[in-house]
Amino acid sequence: MPGSAAPEVALIVGSGPGISASCARLFSAQGMRVAVAARTPEKSALLDLERDHGVRRYGCDASDPDAVAALFEVVASDLGNPRLVIHNIDGRMAEIFRKDITEADHRLARQVLDNSAYSAFLVGQEAARRMLEGPLHQDGHRGSIVFTNASGALKGFAKSGAFAMACHAKAGLAQSMARELGPKGIHVAHVPIDAAIGWTQEDGSRRHRLAGTTVDDNMADPDRIADLYLQLHRQHRSTWAFEVVLRPWVETW
Repeated sequence: MPGSAAPEVALIVGSGPGISASCARLFSAQGMRVAVAARTPEKSALLDLERDHGVRRYGCDASDPDAVAALFEVVASDLGNPRLVIHNIDGRMAEIFRKDITEADHRLARQVLDNSAYSAFLVGQEAARRMLEGPLHQDGHRGSIVFTNASGALKGFAKSGAFAMACHAKAGLAQSMARELGPKGIHVAHVPIDAAIGWTQEDGSRRHRLAGTTVDDNMADPDRIADLYLQLHRQHRSTWAFEVVLRPWVETW
């Protein structure tokens, strides 16, 4: 951003070949120092980011407070404190969907909460601490925290109680943080994505593992999501957006 002496640092927590990879490529092309964190940092998509774009990979269980604190510490040491932090974990698992509330496994419900809302709390908390300790730039902006969410943040579907609970919790966290931190110069944004996300495959098509191949832009394009995240980070503080709901033009809602 204007006025920054050194390259900005972006940290993306929860990384794979979709939104996170698109963000990492775009931010790197914009001159940022980019770090990605995942439980399995050896994923091929992350290895490609490291090789082709100079992105730094880190292992982190974002539901572990000590691991999150250690992640921010090592990123700060290697690259500098991040001014853009993206939490891109929704905690979904196939086993938690399409289950009557009387049949849902309480242990999986807790795991979804830990992986989604609780990890968002830990990452948001650590990001806020470091941004508040940093300088207030001439534009009145200390940094941005963006929470990716799913359509479960907006509507609780039948037989999806555990996932809806986690998504709603993450939405509430984001709103509370935005109200608290906005006046202190930190832009907090919440982005529910009401769509399947089709990322580009080696053959050039865009696909989702369950929804199939994209046809006529009927799935969200992660490259365009990355564009939005960068725009959110660069918004003037007189017009900070909080919640931006994304869905393809053909999506019914």
